[in-house]
This record gives sequence, structure tokens and C-alpha cells, in this order.
Amino acid sequence: MITTFGSATILLLLITDPLGNIPIFANALKPVPVQRRWRVILREVLIAFALLLAFMFLGDGFLRLMNLSPLSLQMAGGVVLFLIGLRMVFPPPPLPADAPVSEPLIVPLAVPALAGPSALATVMLLVSQAPERRWEWVAALCVTMAVCAVVLLLAERLQRVVGLRVLLAFERLMGLILVALSVEMLLRAVRELARQLASA
Repeated sequence: MITTFGSATILLLLITDPLGNIPIFANALKPVPVQRRWRVILREVLIAFALLLAFMFLGDGFLRLMNLSPLSLQMAGGVVLFLIGLRMVFPPPPLPADAPVSEPLIVPLAVPALAGPSALATVMLLVSQAPERRWEWVAALCVTMAVCAVVLLLAERLQRVVGLRVLLAFERLMGLILVALSVEMLLRAVRELARQLASA
């Protein structure tokens, strides 16, 4: 279970993966004039933030509507995070993509690059585990989106200074951490399920 502001922030940063999104943003922003790119990046980050914030506040109602328990969401979230972590450690070969011809809006930068299904599920999971700390999770989301904005605004400079290999190595390290977090989440869910079955 994510229990602190710091751990929630780290988890959200691992999920949104700003370093891994640098190539996606670089490709999507090719047709955008250089002097306008920072505005597009900030706009897409704000759209992603608004969507994640909406799910953070409306997620409880969605869970009740679908008749899902927090335990089932925790188990499903653990599985999803595990698969995402594996993909970060062992990235699939890039698919050939057509060069963008116009300025991107919402897709593919805000959604799904930043606010994908895994990020949406994660914010709902945080609130379902500790709804009384909702504003703490909102603060963690604010910090996460601020870091994403800074990293993406400095993407070209980071690629020049650090190099693509170092960025890829760091992303794989983050993937390994995410796998460990997902395993811990699954173990906690299994222990809770065993406790509920034993007391039934």
C-alpha cells in the first residue's frame, strides 16, 4: 500500500514516465515551430493533469457504479503496474510511425502518453486506499505534473547533455523499481484476501 506523499509521488512519476515520453513528444512536436513548442507541452501537461484530477475525485463513484471493491482494484493495479514495469525494463521494438503533419492536441501527448489507463487506474487506487488523504494525493499529482513539464521542456537539452543511452538506462532502472512496487502491492492484496477468507 502507498502510505506517504513521497511514495505516491514516486509511483506517479514512474507511471507517467517523463523520460520515456521524451521520444514520443519529440516526434509529435516535429511540425510545431520551435518557439511554440513550450506552449504545446504545457497545454498537454495541463490537460493530462485535469483528466487525472477528475479521476481522482470521481473514481469512487465509478468504483461503486461498477461494483468494484478496493481490494480488486489493488490486485488489478498490481498486475498492470507489473506489466508496465516489465515493458520499461524490456522495451519492445519501436513500431514505424508516420510523421505527424499537424500540431498535436490531447492525443497522443496528454492521452495516452501522460494520462494513460495505468495512470488513471493508479490515481483511483490511491484514493480508494486512503480517501481521507485525498488532498495529499492531489499534492503528489501536482508535483508529478510539474516534474513532467520541466523534463519535457528540457527534453532536447537533456538528450544533448546526458545522451540517449543514459536516459534509456535510467528508464530501465525506474522499470525495475516499478516491478518491485507492483509485486509488493500484489503480496499485500493476497495477504488481505487470505485474511478475509480466513475470517469468513
